[in-house]
Amino acid sequence: MKKITLLLLFITGITYQNAKAQTNNKVFTGAEANLKHYNALYILDDKDDKKIRGTLRNINNALEDPRLKGKITIELIAFGDGVEVYKKTNPYDSLLTTLKQKGVILAQCSNTMRERHITKDELWPYISFVPSGNGEIIIRHYQGWATVHP
Repeated sequence: MKKITLLLLFITGITYQNAKAQTNNKVFTGAEANLKHYNALYILDDKDDKKIRGTLRNINNALEDPRLKGKITIELIAFGDGVEVYKKTNPYDSLLTTLKQKGVILAQCSNTMRERHITKDELWPYISFVPSGNGEIIIRHYQGWATVHP
């Protein structure tokens, strides 16, 4: 009886190990995008060129992700030092217009504009304005938007 019990335990152990090995052989390819639509708010409050370009590249990468393609809305909210991305004196026009053509909402905090004495004429004409960047982040959060702060 002991031999049969040991044999059954041995066979059960081998079966378990085989099942475990098969599970571990699966290749992870990322999360499955099983929702109909996604919303993401990218936050930019930095004037560093590398940070700005990285953020714009991240947005484009999300738009081109095959899992999200055609079912994502993205907004870029700039406030504080992030206002530099939208200034006509800086070299981001072609990157921004490409994102705008892809449907990205480009929003600027009005508080920053007022506090820094920046006029709308100093920014690209296709920029939208919100009362406050922080307010936008809070509202979007409670609307269920993912927030990305590269």
